[in-house]
Amino acid sequence: MNRVYLTVHGCSSNVADYEAAAGLLVQAGFELVDSWKNSDLNVIFTCVVKSPTFNKMLHKIKMMTRLNKPLIVAGCMPKTERKLIELFNPNASLLAPGSVGKIVEAAKIALEGEKAVFLEDQWWPGPNLPRCRRNPVIGIVPIARGCLQQCSYCHEPYRGKLSSYPLEVIIEEVKRALADGCREIWLTSLDNGCYGLDAGTNLVELLKAVCEIKGDFFVRVGMINPLHAKNMLEELIEVYQNQKIFKFIHLPLQSGSDRILGLMKRGYGVKDFVEIVDEFRKRIPELTLATDIITGFPGESYSDFKQTLELVKKIKPDVTNVSKFGARPWAEASRLKQLPGDVVKRRSKELFDLCKKIWLERNERWVGWKGECLIDERGRKSQTWIGRNFAYKPIVIDSAENLLGKSLEVEVLAAAPTYLRGAII
Repeated sequence: MNRVYLTVHGCSSNVADYEAAAGLLVQAGFELVDSWKNSDLNVIFTCVVKSPTFNKMLHKIKMMTRLNKPLIVAGCMPKTERKLIELFNPNASLLAPGSVGKIVEAAKIALEGEKAVFLEDQWWPGPNLPRCRRNPVIGIVPIARGCLQQCSYCHEPYRGKLSSYPLEVIIEEVKRALADGCREIWLTSLDNGCYGLDAGTNLVELLKAVCEIKGDFFVRVGMINPLHAKNMLEELIEVYQNQKIFKFIHLPLQSGSDRILGLMKRGYGVKDFVEIVDEFRKRIPELTLATDIITGFPGESYSDFKQTLELVKKIKPDVTNVSKFGARPWAEASRLKQLPGDVVKRRSKELFDLCKKIWLERNERWVGWKGECLIDERGRKSQTWIGRNFAYKPIVIDSAENLLGKSLEVEVLAAAPTYLRGAII
């Protein structure tokens, strides 16, 4: 029996591909191992969305190449960086996101000492797809591939143009995840907001259908571009009232300057973003708002940056992914004049420090809260667990007992910037 080591980096869509690949390999008789040193074949699902992550991918590919074992490079890197991969490892097999269904064939070819190259966009998740879930509590369900945007800083379109999966297929995937024992369903894609716009439906209709499924489970809705959120705002807020949907929304801001948003080709303005947040919080006061912000975009003046700081103070996001701009090959923004590295670094730190204060302020509002918490992962420290309440707030619980997958009544005792500390009651 051939032994395979798989590792994954990046977004939940990549994790879903990893789970599918692992399931297909196990079904075909391969054995999964937890170390690249004990394997006959190594598979890495790569991410290229940020420069630091990209550099980490290159380092891992170099390390795996030194093992002199067959290697499959999967994820977003094969389509964007084929020549670079082959510079480090000419024999590495390549598997693009749209070809994950070819993983078994690629593995057999690689183990025979040959090079497999599958870069076609032909993959979609059938309802009977085998899966090896990284977390038995969480069912990751892809709802589409690609997106409709052409943001100037991004080369994610290498996952392809928008292709929404049929609603009935998604529903079957959700049902199968629930049958497997999952309690949390993650609906994921590059941009959930554009789901169905290529097929005569939309995200709201999908959420309604998912919420009609019988069972005790929660739904985490993945990232929604504000451009699409504003076009279905009332209907989206209405469906969010359903008890099965976590009161959590991921709306990427990227900049608080309309001028920079225009250069980024985001398709919305600051006013649109504020309106979405205000309307959601008016109807769902406990809403957890997650956002993404890029500092140091080419052409960002100090005035533009100050506008971002002021907007963050106004909207007070619960979670903020702060990224320093890094030019990505083939992205339009890579051809613009770049800001000095020290300026980008300084602005990133200033924004992060502000956000950290806001996170703590937002979390302190939850101290004293009592209610149901679903334990969905192990904590970093021994005998700790992380659960989520209805607003998807992470609550750390101490217990020597295995709590994974259990719903418990807890009380929040303390707050930190990135989590709450609770106790079972």
